[in-house]
Amino acid sequence: MPKGITSTEGLIRKIFKIKHADDESLFYRGHANDTYLLEPSLYRKQKLIDAEHLLFRELLVSNPADFSGDIATFEKLVRMQHYSLPTRLLDLTSNPLIALYFACKSHEMATAEVIVFKIKNSEIKFFDSDTVSCLANLARLQKQDKDQIDFTLAQVPFNATLPITKLLHFIREEKSFFVDKIVPGDLKRIFCVRGKMTNNRITSQSGAFLIFGLGATLGTGHPGISIERLSINKNNKKKILMELDALNINESTVFPYIENSAKYISKKYDA
Repeated sequence: MPKGITSTEGLIRKIFKIKHADDESLFYRGHANDTYLLEPSLYRKQKLIDAEHLLFRELLVSNPADFSGDIATFEKLVRMQHYSLPTRLLDLTSNPLIALYFACKSHEMATAEVIVFKIKNSEIKFFDSDTVSCLANLARLQKQDKDQIDFTLAQVPFNATLPITKLLHFIREEKSFFVDKIVPGDLKRIFCVRGKMTNNRITSQSGAFLIFGLGATLGTGHPGISIERLSINKNNKKKILMELDALNINESTVFPYIENSAKYISKKYDA
């Protein structure tokens, strides 16, 4: 499609034509520039990956009250992501129009895109999944522990190694009943996670997340996850934003905080 999508209606028509199996669900993400990579913010710099356990702890130490209601590490990572701390999470939405808004809201004059994820239902977990706990708590392991994980071992000896016993300790802090049965391969995978609607932003954006395991990359796809990219014509971003506004998708509703509502209202009457 050389011209790219030029309207909200055009995106909807395209979405309706995407075929997916009964055992798959569709999720979306919007990029203001089609050169952006599909990777979590943590993975964009090696220094951040190496310091992941420090990033996690320092934000908890400096702002403990903000995390007082979060029990699981995954919940803490979601809140950290919300506060723009680099994490191993990548935001998705179940609403293609929200993805379209994020693709168009930047003033960057570049071809944008809406990425469609077809995800096997078996690869979709809930916030309290044991598998999600395993991947989320990787954020608490020091770099040297992650480096020493031996994925060549079978499950029983794997769970008895020192780095994994440390990981099990972290997991049991939120799940005291958790048994020593981490599947080695799961720690290198990517799963889609439906989190609790614990803040207005997740609710308003119909939010979900991809959680990335050690060294996991998405590229053009991943086991259980396939990707289709829809280009958005850069010359039509402003028009598309006006169409979305008519559908009540704008800065005030996507980012439901009073300062954003005030900013939106001010722009609306000063245009």
